[in-house]
Amino acid sequence: MMWRYAFSFLCLAGTAVAQDRVPSHCIALAQADPALHYVAFEDLPPDSVGLHYIGHASFLIDTGRIQSVTDFTGFIGTTGMIPDVVTMNHAHDSHWTAFPDPAIAHVLQGWGKFGEGVEHKLDLGEVLIRNVSTDIRSQFSGIEINGNSIFVFEAAGLCIGHLGHLHHEPDAEQYAVLGRLDVVMAPVDGGLTLDLPTMIRVLKRLKSSVVIPMHWFSEVALRDFLRGMADEFTVIEVGGPSLVMSLDRLSSRPQVMVLRPEWLLDAQ
Repeated sequence: MMWRYAFSFLCLAGTAVAQDRVPSHCIALAQADPALHYVAFEDLPPDSVGLHYIGHASFLIDTGRIQSVTDFTGFIGTTGMIPDVVTMNHAHDSHWTAFPDPAIAHVLQGWGKFGEGVEHKLDLGEVLIRNVSTDIRSQFSGIEINGNSIFVFEAAGLCIGHLGHLHHEPDAEQYAVLGRLDVVMAPVDGGLTLDLPTMIRVLKRLKSSVVIPMHWFSEVALRDFLRGMADEFTVIEVGGPSLVMSLDRLSSRPQVMVLRPEWLLDAQ
């Protein structure tokens, strides 16, 4: 596929313009200068979502009107684009920032007071963003209850999940609240988050149509993960950082889509 990224970014400056959202089938409990051109998906087809792997655990999730960035660290590339929404987890400083740009309308932390977690259900019309709290390892090998969040983005009829810095297999209640994820971004480092056998078990239970590996630190770790998934998933090397997803692009056989991270850059 060939991607071009230039189009005029429409700053939503606060709550996004309400639009009818194509209902998803997952279970949900729960002013820029117009002359500037920013990185984005050009002519994004209706009822589709653009995904761009920025790096580490950060993705741009673009619905055409609303741009969200996951595990936001404060830097997404050499771009003037200001996301409408950022989500963060605080397992490590490579997943959050204490100083997000005040121009960002919605900053969603994946944690609350120690041990209490947090609950988000942000409905912007075109996209609904919610979270499911999970535990993380704290200092000295302890456990911080509800210190991490799996964020779920419901848009264009799709459920897109980002597992964050997941440290344990979800329990039955967490699986139920997550629901059916069509697309899931999964950390596959094999140690800092979940070990690979457990992560593979989680992903096969989620039965997502598309798995996008992230948070891998070497080709060796990535290849180990892909070998573990190859019996039930078709592995596809996308050959770049981006893809466009829609309901009609979901394959009957589940797929692992390997994206190669790339910072966002303003178009020339």
